Amino acid sequence: MKVSEFDYHLPEEFIAQRPIEPRDASRLLVIDRLAGCFEHAIFHDLPRYLDPGDCLVVNDTRVLPARLLGCKKETGGKVEILLLRELGDGRWEALVRPGRRLAPGVKITFGQRELAGRIEARLPGGRRIISFDCTGDFMTVLHKLGKVPLPPYIHEELVDGERYQTIFARKEESVAAPTAALHFTPVLLKKIEEMGVHIATVTLRVGLDTFRPIREEEVEEHGIHREHFKVDGSSAKLINRAIKESKRILAVGTTSARVLEAVAIKEGRRTKVEAKEGETDLFIYPGYEFKVVDALITNFHLPRSTLLLLVSAFAGRDLIMRAYQEAIERRYRFFSFGDAMLIL
Repeated sequence: MKVSEFDYHLPEEFIAQRPIEPRDASRLLVIDRLAGCFEHAIFHDLPRYLDPGDCLVVNDTRVLPARLLGCKKETGGKVEILLLRELGDGRWEALVRPGRRLAPGVKITFGQRELAGRIEARLPGGRRIISFDCTGDFMTVLHKLGKVPLPPYIHEELVDGERYQTIFARKEESVAAPTAALHFTPVLLKKIEEMGVHIATVTLRVGLDTFRPIREEEVEEHGIHREHFKVDGSSAKLINRAIKESKRILAVGTTSARVLEAVAIKEGRRTKVEAKEGETDLFIYPGYEFKVVDALITNFHLPRSTLLLLVSAFAGRDLIMRAYQEAIERRYRFFSFGDAMLIL
């Protein structure tokens, strides 16, 4: 399967540079898979498409203030660090800029020297292992000095970092937000719960590979990234009850969908999910048969991305490409701070 089949042209003006206010005022393109047709709504209209007993599954991860600006200790040259993954003992995997000048052994200082780092090793893909030393608790210092990292296609500074956090966000583990859930407000959530819809939380640590276009020519040649996930017992119970009662499981975002499919198991003739924690390298692309997810709330994704492949697997490549063209023609806002789709 050619990756080029999942490419499309998007004028830069359609890439949302700032979040809309209020959150649930974003537009919602509703896709009926069976009829192959579209409906245009606003995100706060979501309850119209839900039924009592449905189960909404959201990713409760929170974005770390993982972007650090510092200086090389010896020369004073400016350095930018993006933390990707904690390795333990003060060591992190990170992206660095400028990469060519940050060889193993280089020392970096941040802020008023409250934090210091040393490049330990090079890794593939421009990554580094950095060991940190700080005065006091590392996370406290990180919150003081670090900034919430935004995707590279967003060129404006975010005034309020909480606008890149969802209302479900709990533990800081990710370097990118599960953006489909950015559209929810407490008022909308309360309305949904009052109509008898259940909310289940799962966790998937979102990494930067989520946004990266696929470089290979063939879909099957792409090596999917691994991400840590967790589904606790209470959430598994809620989801399995909905499945048993033949109610719908609606994944809020591709990250939630990936977790649900990763923990799906067969029990007799019925599929259920298991409470589990681990890492998944599940690669979902057209031809995949979904086992748990009945409907999907998602944003509009980058061309040639694994996320576009996932939604194409769920709704069909041709229907998704028609939907994207419809969204462009009607001037929808795209990507992280953009509008949303509801695929039924």
